[in-house]
Amino acid sequence: MNRKITDSVTSVVEQIDNMLHELSDAQFSVKLEVLSGASVGEHVRHVIEFFQELSQGFQTGCIDYDARRRDKAIETQRQYAIVRLQEVAASLKTENKLLHLAYTDTSSGLECQILTNYERELIYNLEHAVHHMALMKIGVLTIADIRLPDHFGVAQSTIQYRQAQCAQ
Repeated sequence: MNRKITDSVTSVVEQIDNMLHELSDAQFSVKLEVLSGASVGEHVRHVIEFFQELSQGFQTGCIDYDARRRDKAIETQRQYAIVRLQEVAASLKTENKLLHLAYTDTSSGLECQILTNYERELIYNLEHAVHHMALMKIGVLTIADIRLPDHFGVAQSTIQYRQAQCAQ
């Protein structure tokens, strides 16, 4: 297993965890117009559940992000979300293995499967989390006077690109 991948995921999970510790329960669950009526908590739940589905899929051999369990407590109870996030960090696997990814074809509505692997899906979840962190950051900056890291919600490739531009 590529340890750099799990280190990157752990770093992102820690950033979200740090953010959660700074928010109040009300700030965490308030619906925000700037997030199309969603809350920061809803975005946190979404990220956590994708990692949970990957962990479950590692056990069963098949990942189905669309059929994941949606746990409303994660988006409404900040402390509960923190515990689930810590479980995500603890669930990261140290081995790669072949898996199947289930999805519904948008044109036909048929359920399909493709071959994938744990490392590839872990990278997908990492990028997916960073994308949602950008949305979380917008929400947090709207409702709280919290200083998030400049790189919170910014893809590593973008950070590297910006650094290269500054060096020129």
